[in-house]
Amino acid sequence: ASQQSLVRAARWNPYVVGASIGVLSWLVFALVDKPLGVTTSLTGLAGACTSPFIGANAYFKQHAFKWDYGMLFLVGIALGGFLSAVLSGTFRAEAVPSVWRERFGPSAPKRMLGAFLGGNLAMFGARLADGCTSGNGISGSLQLAVGGWTFFLVLFAFGILTSLVMFGPG
Repeated sequence: ASQQSLVRAARWNPYVVGASIGVLSWLVFALVDKPLGVTTSLTGLAGACTSPFIGANAYFKQHAFKWDYGMLFLVGIALGGFLSAVLSGTFRAEAVPSVWRERFGPSAPKRMLGAFLGGNLAMFGARLADGCTSGNGISGSLQLAVGGWTFFLVLFAFGILTSLVMFGPG
């Protein structure tokens, strides 16, 4: 396949993507001397956005906003995902995705509430674990850390459980 067709593909080979994430992780360790991870930067961004309205708490002060590798990685994830969707022709703005609509109905406020609560639970768990999927799971497991492998096992177990509860066994 040509390079242009790979860039424009709606789905990439998971083995190629997995190997690429591994190589990216090695490069980040070599160039920045840090593991992959974005939740600390996301916390700093959240603090910068909310502190003018609710004041800065001790947690946000501990994780202040700064333009560093983590923030550039966070911005790169968002821009890369957007660019990939545009180039592959799969980009579409929708308040209620079809998979949600089929199971829970067409209510946009209900979908937004579900996304907000799910996102907050995921972020709380990532900060409680002192690492997100990339930081704790990918970087931790690449270093053969017991915590990284435990994270992945729990992540997959609860991902399967959650999908069964929300969407049924079919």
